[in-house]
Amino acid sequence: MQQQQPDRLRMWTEQGNVTISQLFFQHYKKCDIQDDEAFLILHMVAFIDKGNHFPTPDDLVERSHFTSEQVSRHMQRLFQKGYLSIQQRYDDKGVLIEAFSFHSLWNRLIDTVLEEKTSQKVMTQKEQEGEIFRLFEQEFGRFLSPMESETIAMWMDQDQQSPELIRAALKEAVLAQKMSLRYIDRILFEWKKKNVKTMQDVEKQASQFRTVPERTSPPTQPQKSNKVPFYNWLEERE
Repeated sequence: MQQQQPDRLRMWTEQGNVTISQLFFQHYKKCDIQDDEAFLILHMVAFIDKGNHFPTPDDLVERSHFTSEQVSRHMQRLFQKGYLSIQQRYDDKGVLIEAFSFHSLWNRLIDTVLEEKTSQKVMTQKEQEGEIFRLFEQEFGRFLSPMESETIAMWMDQDQQSPELIRAALKEAVLAQKMSLRYIDRILFEWKKKNVKTMQDVEKQASQFRTVPERTSPPTQPQKSNKVPFYNWLEERE
């Protein structure tokens, strides 16, 4: 477990997501760290970065306006919160030494960021779902009935259809001039059966039918048509 935490931290920073200092300044308050404790952490990290992995209270007093008593009190709180620990490791000369570690704090900061991103994603999903209902009312030119609203909600909740695909299915219905939920439901059913999950899949699936020439009887005279063939999703096909 101790090895996994540094690896996780290293991967996060190497991918360029954010620096530790950025994480710390943006989120230390959410980790219940007081300003004085945060200031002490920055001093300790500075010592560690310079190769002093176990700065003494005297070292910290000399560099700051903290008293020795304040340093001890703040460090004790960080220990109690689980953000500061002491680890034993071997230095470059093979000597066993003690070193301060903030790995638990860094991982807590990363968890905080991920939780915020998850929360934002959920909020974005809810906003997209609300936009779907408004889009249907706009295209239908009227308010949706309770049954229609329930049908659309079932697409998202039970069928796990994404707002993006539902929006694309509505667009297909508009292009085909078949404004009914039954027609849109058939489109979504066909897409699900054909494992259509992305907009790229949608474009590929739709183009397969729009590029098929329309069946026409032999014309009495040459005549050009600019009509674009549409696939009727309600037809039963082999």
